[in-house]
Amino acid sequence: MRKLTYFVGATLDGCIAAPDGGFDFFTPHVTPDFLPFLSTDFADALPTPGRAALGVADAPNTRFDTVLMGRGTYAPGLAAGLTSPYAHLRQIVFSRSLTTSPDPAVEVTDEDPVALVRALKREEGLGIWLCGGAELAGRLLPEIDELVVKQYPVVAGSGVPLFRADFSPRTFRLADSRVFEGGNVVLTYARTPE
Repeated sequence: MRKLTYFVGATLDGCIAAPDGGFDFFTPHVTPDFLPFLSTDFADALPTPGRAALGVADAPNTRFDTVLMGRGTYAPGLAAGLTSPYAHLRQIVFSRSLTTSPDPAVEVTDEDPVALVRALKREEGLGIWLCGGAELAGRLLPEIDELVVKQYPVVAGSGVPLFRADFSPRTFRLADSRVFEGGNVVLTYARTPE
């Protein structure tokens, strides 16, 4: 069965974006020692223009073949004219306000995320990447098999949290950790059986 991985960047205080949804403050922390890791281990999770810039545009997908996003996660690229940010993946955007897709390569749905993820998991293929945001992650928390947090050495003070959900503690087991010279840490957690 395919697994759902929430692969996301976060501050030391657990924010994935600024209060307005922006995430440009992470950019200075994508240091020269961290970039090769992203372009090899997680090339599937790079936006299509980023893959081209790093010379991995034609690299086959090895980890993911599907990406899930909430409307807020999709919006910044859309505002910049990038209607298909991950053209190398099947792209699904969950939205109640966006009724039609601005790009034929992007599926827009108001379907129940849990039901859709369960159906996706039964399909053949590579992993499913939950790109964000907090509300979608909160709704999909029971279905997340792996949590990979790119923790940047910055404190935001406030912003969009990793998850927005009702209080319902879930346990994950630390499966791997990598520390980079620039201060970035990548923490990989596996969901523990309930």
